[in-house]
Amino acid sequence: MKKYQQLAQKLIDQIELGVWIPGDKLPSIRELVTTSEMSFVTVGHAYHLLESQGRVIARPQSGYYVAPKADNLKPHPVSQVNQDEAVDINTYIFEVMQAGKDPSIIPFGSGFPDPLLFPHQQLNRSLVHTSKTTSALSVINNLPPGNIDLRQAIARRYAQQGMSISPEEIVITAGALEALNLSLQAVTEPGDWVIVENPCFYNALQALERLRLRALSIATDVDEGINLEALEQALIDYPVKACWLMTNCQNPLGFTLSPEKKRRLIALLTKYKVVLIEDDVYSELYAGRDKPLPAKAWDTEDMTLHCSSFSKCLVSGFRIGWVAAGKHAPRVQQLQFMSTLSTSSPMQLAIVDYLATRSYEQHLRKLRRTLSSRKKSIGQILQRHLPREVSIHYNEGGYFLWLELPRNLDASELSKKTLAQGISIAPGKMFSTSDLLSHCFRINTSWEWGEKEETAAKTIGEIIRRMIIQSQLSGQV
Repeated sequence: MKKYQQLAQKLIDQIELGVWIPGDKLPSIRELVTTSEMSFVTVGHAYHLLESQGRVIARPQSGYYVAPKADNLKPHPVSQVNQDEAVDINTYIFEVMQAGKDPSIIPFGSGFPDPLLFPHQQLNRSLVHTSKTTSALSVINNLPPGNIDLRQAIARRYAQQGMSISPEEIVITAGALEALNLSLQAVTEPGDWVIVENPCFYNALQALERLRLRALSIATDVDEGINLEALEQALIDYPVKACWLMTNCQNPLGFTLSPEKKRRLIALLTKYKVVLIEDDVYSELYAGRDKPLPAKAWDTEDMTLHCSSFSKCLVSGFRIGWVAAGKHAPRVQQLQFMSTLSTSSPMQLAIVDYLATRSYEQHLRKLRRTLSSRKKSIGQILQRHLPREVSIHYNEGGYFLWLELPRNLDASELSKKTLAQGISIAPGKMFSTSDLLSHCFRINTSWEWGEKEETAAKTIGEIIRRMIIQSQLSGQV
């Protein structure tokens, strides 16, 4: 049980014992921080959990109070599986992304890490070096499945985690997105059912729409990840062909599935003979000492296509990704021949040259430290400037924070208002085919924050406060 869950349960126990009765004002967040020795984020998260369960009531400028008849109140039921016969979200995502492309916009809504964190000088030297030594045959040598030296380097990185994956199973692609799209296309036909998380990476929804696939969105917890009971029920009820899931530093929620949950996930999909397309682009951005294994590490039946790239951890512009496709590798290669033909030969060679310098691990250690420090710092800044009615969900690793407004507010409306002030956010509607997450939004924490960014955080807080007041005046709360 997480710390915030433990604190929430402690308060529930006190309410049920009569320490606090309906109408009583509960200790303030600051008081609980002092007495529990937990952080402001943890205490705030506990109170927001209790509020979502109907146990407490938040009163602006006053605090938290025990709700009437708290012992009889239940959380509002949430659908665990959402069925979408046709996915239609690309237009909305495109409009949001286009609106945030202006270089003057503060890019809290961006999906990309701060490019200043990447070793561009070293990579450019590798690109220059390989361009001088490349033969005329290099293009042919780097056709699908891709450069053999690069595939061997990737296979060795799998081996460092105890995974035996042959370079022959690996297909080099134009970024992870091509790897994911080719994998999905290799194992499905138009009209097939595919499982995604709710919320999920928006490009998964775009891929389903493009390939005319049907989506089953499974409820996914901000801390614990996908609901395996709901997943199994969907597998029983529908002829599912594939699952597209993120198991490490999930975008947008940020969680990493526990090893036990990854094991159970693979066992479940193996039981129903459903292919897993594992989107693992953030695997190098973990917190702590040990890199988390992908779910593929538990797969003994060759049911997982593991997709990743160098775009989020080394360089975005080179667009070099891969898929460890196992028995599906020949089909993925065929599809690549029919679409992009091959991945950029100079970029593949430049990555191989850079990896040979042995600077990669040093870069990754520095990158992880910087991202972790920025994420913690920005979480604390947002805690100061946003109304306490806003829940800030913090998971270690990656560079995203997931935030929840009061349920009657719309994050898409907030996005329009912040864009008018030169600030982008990523509203929850981008990550779901339902309206269940319309009150949520994602913030990118990879960028270095200065006075301009802190002012932007204050502006977001002021806009949310005005939205809360407007909703109260209109009688919606």
